[in-house]
Amino acid sequence: QVQVVESGGGSVQSGGSLRLSCAVSGYPGNNFCMAWFRQAPGKEREGVACGCTDGNKGSRPGITERLTISQERNSLVIQVKSLTYEDTAVYYCAVDTWRFWCLEGEYKNWGQGTQVTVSA
Repeated sequence: QVQVVESGGGSVQSGGSLRLSCAVSGYPGNNFCMAWFRQAPGKEREGVACGCTDGNKGSRPGITERLTISQERNSLVIQVKSLTYEDTAVYYCAVDTWRFWCLEGEYKNWGQGTQVTVSA
């Protein structure tokens, strides 16, 4: 059984930084990708960052310069700096088969999500 567990999140002041960790267990394959997505109230879910077992990484244009991605085989950690209210959302981690564009395509295994709230 695939398990995806997120940690981090919480309330942060505008201009601050945040660290989100994702740990995956039980994935039945050697080559896979993990990704962070987020969904703000009233908005569609969007990809944030991703990393794969072969070292392939990706991030959303517009956030790349504020983002650090650390990926080990079964974990994906992102650090986001210079947070603004626009970063307020529920952040989800997901895992699925390898793909070149690791923020694209369907992800079938999801965590429960962690709330990030950025305040003035």
